[in-house]
Amino acid sequence: MSGAVLTLGTFDGMHRGHQAVLAEVMRRARAGRLTSVLVTFDPHPLEVVNPAAAPKLLTLPAEKEDLVSAQGIERFVLMPFTPVVAQLDAEAFVRRLCDEYAMRELVMGYDHGFGRGRAGDVELVQRLARTQDFAVAVVDAVRDNGQPISSTVIRTAIAHGDLDSAARWLGRPYSIQGHVGRGAGRGRTIGIPTINLEPPDARKLLPPDGVYAVRVTLGAGSGEQYGGMMNQGPRPTFGEQTRTLEIHLFDFDGEVYGEPVNVEWVRRLRAVQAFPSRDALVAQLERDRQAARATLNR
Repeated sequence: MSGAVLTLGTFDGMHRGHQAVLAEVMRRARAGRLTSVLVTFDPHPLEVVNPAAAPKLLTLPAEKEDLVSAQGIERFVLMPFTPVVAQLDAEAFVRRLCDEYAMRELVMGYDHGFGRGRAGDVELVQRLARTQDFAVAVVDAVRDNGQPISSTVIRTAIAHGDLDSAARWLGRPYSIQGHVGRGAGRGRTIGIPTINLEPPDARKLLPPDGVYAVRVTLGAGSGEQYGGMMNQGPRPTFGEQTRTLEIHLFDFDGEVYGEPVNVEWVRRLRAVQAFPSRDALVAQLERDRQAARATLNR
């Protein structure tokens, strides 16, 4: 390797602020004929240093890798965040980046800090750069109505069901990757066949339970995309309290057990509710279907 332009951080969500950092990495890597590298962590550092404060994740590691690759970054490094890594001071961390990845340039977000106690802020790293022969570039915040876009504000929006704001700050609809598991097959008996996602990683942040209009991409990569509606939560009509993600795809009637899927939340249509009869449920599902189609056709 001739050398690398590198950035590092949690990059949870790969939002528009993160995308600006990666765009600068790519620009500098092309200009210097260097390799573009992103180093990120699993688990989230707070899960190790302060588990009670660890947030739910916008992007699980595989989701993050796909989003980073889509930005054109050549090398994605998932560094295990261990208690030993947590104790590295900023100087030791920088030495490790130089030694392991031949770092020639480091691109940082304006508010980034790394190393023990997040002491590796922009000022300290610029001092280290002079002694260890690498360049530092700092990318300013990307703002929306004056407010810096951050993973924290996006998590708050999603937790409160504000999908429109989250999508604006992410630069895309909020989504989840998963695999299709086997359900009870009940939907087919009432004329609304469904696919069931396997239970998601408990670390993944979900919006409030309810019935949603969704867009679903089947298969890995750029597979076929379908509109649909998803029941996220329990199924009280059938006495089932376990949260499930059950999706009825429009204009689709294939078998996709075990297949990877990507589900985008578009709009919450209503809360989960119990129905007094099968007929009442079917009637409501037909109203949901019409509402979801109308939402997706806007």
